[in-house]
Amino acid sequence: MPDKQTLDLIEKLISFDTTSRFSNLELIRFIEDYLSGHGIESTRVLNEDGAKANLYATLGDPTQSGIMLSGHTDVVPVDGQDWDTDPFTLVTKGDKLYGRGTSDMKSFIALALAYVPKFLARGLDIPIHLAFSYDEEIGCIGVRRMIDMINTLPVKPRMAIVGEPTSMGVIVGHKGKRSYKAHVRGFEAHSSLAPQGVNAIEYAAELIAHLKSMARRIQTNGPHDELYDVSHTTVHTGVIQGGTALNIVPKDCHFDFEFRYVGDDDPDGIEAEIREFAAQSLEPHMRKINRNAGIDITCVNDMPGLNLNADEEVVTFVKALAGKNDHAKVAFGTEAGLFHSRAGVPTVVCGPGSIEQAHKPNEFIELSQLDEAVIFMDRLLDKVCKPQLRPSR
Repeated sequence: MPDKQTLDLIEKLISFDTTSRFSNLELIRFIEDYLSGHGIESTRVLNEDGAKANLYATLGDPTQSGIMLSGHTDVVPVDGQDWDTDPFTLVTKGDKLYGRGTSDMKSFIALALAYVPKFLARGLDIPIHLAFSYDEEIGCIGVRRMIDMINTLPVKPRMAIVGEPTSMGVIVGHKGKRSYKAHVRGFEAHSSLAPQGVNAIEYAAELIAHLKSMARRIQTNGPHDELYDVSHTTVHTGVIQGGTALNIVPKDCHFDFEFRYVGDDDPDGIEAEIREFAAQSLEPHMRKINRNAGIDITCVNDMPGLNLNADEEVVTFVKALAGKNDHAKVAFGTEAGLFHSRAGVPTVVCGPGSIEQAHKPNEFIELSQLDEAVIFMDRLLDKVCKPQLRPSR
């Protein structure tokens, strides 16, 4: 059973409405004050307008490379969800704690904070770095600024653990993701003279159909990675908008699409195929009618994947903490891929709670998950701290 301090910290963190559209500074100030109360200085890394911040702190010798515990402070909206309780008030029912962020992922942050005095009391042979980010839920936006800061440090973390909800499973890989906005620029005409116009919706439909054909081909031909529940790269169109009236050939059509790729796939090659189809198969026909017609494709988010070998140091280290021999990969993205690829910090995902509860109404975490996480943190304590003195007989 987690101790009272851990439960109090979970309750406090849940009470801050850090939905991504809001500032997280009140929560960041609370953590700063908490760390300061234990003699730990921390560094804010602000966003452009100063309304949000990452927080980075080191316990122990800052000249040594240590273990980084990382989590995001933002949560998804509760708008339109049918909650039985106040989402921002921690409620205990039976063996579950309810509240927005209990599973994804404020419970992990609370555990990391609860162990600060324990790390300090034992004395650290290996430092612990704390890294808390903003705007993970809208594309891992905030952590990129923190990574820029980490890359300027004289000593970077030796490895990292991102505490996303994995039911305490050891996750060595997740898919990468690129998302795009497409603007198809047509040429208006009266619908009775349709051949004299460039129908932006119809050309958008052709490009979307090509994306679907790519998705089918990849599903059949791979590459495949059976550690994923969906073993192949996926291509998906999620939003489309265009046209003004049925009797007008539409001038504009906008749509959003993405692909989520496995580690053995080539994201640059996938993007190049999409752009080549637009440029060579569609735009020449459009420009025969109007030279200003065309297709603009803009990448709005590039989130690298994670793909570690099972024998890497960080994997064996985290397996020992979790008491696991197996590992897995997940389809959802995390900040681990960014830490690994852009900061050069080997990173594993492992944390309490189930992703099945994330983002849903009545989000909860089971107390048994926190029990497992406490064992995990106790093992970490033994790994990084000085040996505990036994009373002499």
